[in-house]
Amino acid sequence: MSNRNELDPNKAAPLSEAPINPQQVSIKAWSQKLLVALLCGASFYGGYKSYESRMVNQCFANGGQIIEAEKTLLCKVS
Repeated sequence: MSNRNELDPNKAAPLSEAPINPQQVSIKAWSQKLLVALLCGASFYGGYKSYESRMVNQCFANGGQIIEAEKTLLCKVS
C-alpha cells in the first residue's frame, strides 16, 4: 500500500529547493534574448560587409571600376 500513497496525484511532492523568484528569471530571459538579437544583428552586418567586399574585389579582378550610386555599387568594366 505504500507504493499507492507515493503515486497519489493528489499529494503534493515535497519541495527540495526554494522556489526561484520569477522576476529574476524574467530579467535573465530578456537579457539573453537581447544578447542573441544583438549577436544576430552583428553577424548579419558582418556577413553583408564581407559579401560587399568580395563583390568589389571580384570587380577589380575583372578589370572593372566601382561606381557609387545612391545606395548601390556598380561595377563598370572598361
